[in-house]
Amino acid sequence: MKLTFLGAAKTVTGSCFLIETRKSRILVDCGLFQGRSTEEAMNEQPLPVKPSTIDYVLLTHAHIDHSGRIPWLYTNGFKGEVIAVKAAVDLCRLMLPDSGHIHEFEAEWKNRKRMRAGREPVKPLYTLAEAQESLKLFRSVAYDEVIQLNDDIRICYRNSGHMLGSAFIELWVRENGKETKIVFTGDIGNRDIPILKDPSLIDEADYLVIESTYGDRLHVDNSSKAEKFLEIVLETLDKGGNVIIPSFAVGRTQEIIYELNKKVSDLGEKVERLMHVPVYVDSPLAINATEVYRQNLDCYDEEARWYIENGDNPLDFPNLHFTRTADESRGLNRIKGGSIIISASGMCEAGRIKHHLKHNLWRRESTILFVGYQAEGTLGRKILNGAKKVHIFGEEISVNARIEMIDGYSGHADCEGIINWMRNIKQFPKRIFLVHGEEKALYSLAGKVKEEFGVEPVIPSREESFVITAEREVSREFGEKAKERFRYLAIVSLLEDVKEGITDIYEMLLDELREGADDARLNLLQKKLKALQRDMVNLLE
Repeated sequence: MKLTFLGAAKTVTGSCFLIETRKSRILVDCGLFQGRSTEEAMNEQPLPVKPSTIDYVLLTHAHIDHSGRIPWLYTNGFKGEVIAVKAAVDLCRLMLPDSGHIHEFEAEWKNRKRMRAGREPVKPLYTLAEAQESLKLFRSVAYDEVIQLNDDIRICYRNSGHMLGSAFIELWVRENGKETKIVFTGDIGNRDIPILKDPSLIDEADYLVIESTYGDRLHVDNSSKAEKFLEIVLETLDKGGNVIIPSFAVGRTQEIIYELNKKVSDLGEKVERLMHVPVYVDSPLAINATEVYRQNLDCYDEEARWYIENGDNPLDFPNLHFTRTADESRGLNRIKGGSIIISASGMCEAGRIKHHLKHNLWRRESTILFVGYQAEGTLGRKILNGAKKVHIFGEEISVNARIEMIDGYSGHADCEGIINWMRNIKQFPKRIFLVHGEEKALYSLAGKVKEEFGVEPVIPSREESFVITAEREVSREFGEKAKERFRYLAIVSLLEDVKEGITDIYEMLLDELREGADDARLNLLQKKLKALQRDMVNLLE
């Protein structure tokens, strides 16, 4: 069989892996690329095979960086089955149309500018209607059920503990009278995540494709995250500010609600004050996803099920408010202090969170509290990395608010969690492929894996292929055509750097001019800026 890495290769987003056997073509995940322009440009990139020739998409979970290109695949000719755990299918019925709506909105916004400039309009990657139509291809399965896809391939989904309905996928391929087993982890969850069961263990694998998002770091002590959360909130309230939490609509939002309702109540007298603080969940998607959580109790751990069985829903409490309409959301921006606002998107790239940042980032009394991974190039990553100013809706916003991160809420296992999970594999893989991580995390985890297990992991590049058998990896290749197709990405990356550089130059020189510059400096600046202007004109000719 042939295994090709189409996404999440030396990057975090765009998870997509192609398996080709004598009889079948299968994708494991088909996710959206997110972050810098270089990554987002990959969403329009054709696959090396026609979508109409793909038989199945095996979906590990519903997060958009794993599922978000399925409607695009459908509009380009895919008519096979998308197989996922029932809860993941339920969430995709919310998340994919929402993603389609965002693509339509962004295309409309770009096209208003393009029309004024006399340029041709662009099409959205896919529309809300196309996303809804693609849902007819989805098929629900249960955890731990072995499914025979055809004479040569069988699969099984095991709970990965990352989010509701997330799974490891075990895939057995029979060729030449021998069977090869590949395990795709998708995203590996933390142990002791609120609501969810701990990740299942895998007994054996010939080949393992494993994520490495936090491959170079350890999470803070999970037992102290509620205390830290309480401390941050109360200190912000004392200053008269708001706590703004950019949160992934599905997963982190529900876990924070649970934590606020149940875990924090064990922390003593200070909690009494917190229990009167209004908590607003400002994301229609998160609100609807919370309903899906309520309808899939079979995915809950023992503690959460105990609360439910005793008549106490851990996803609800008296001071929790859901804002559905745009008017209700705008109303939150008039709140100057004393509230907790949880809003998507988790990486601050789209949605209502950008409005809340615009109204709170510049306020020294407010706090921006991150609780999930921030991909390279995203607005969330820039804020977390210490940016002094950011641009939101074309307006320059000073970052004066307190910036905090509690990564104990992350749905991803850290490097120690990944290694501990691998220690439980009794028949260890012949080859390990590390994916879904930035290069620093990938190479750090590779070193730890080699030290612990004596196996040198492979860190595949985008569209790198491996021909493998039950006995061994036979060969690896990277086609010249793929190299040619990706050449333009280097230009996109340079454009991104130039765009950010121009903004920085503008702000620095404007500050200098305001402070006053002598004639010699003014003449020099004028000369250099005119030369830059000529170069820009020449570039466009």
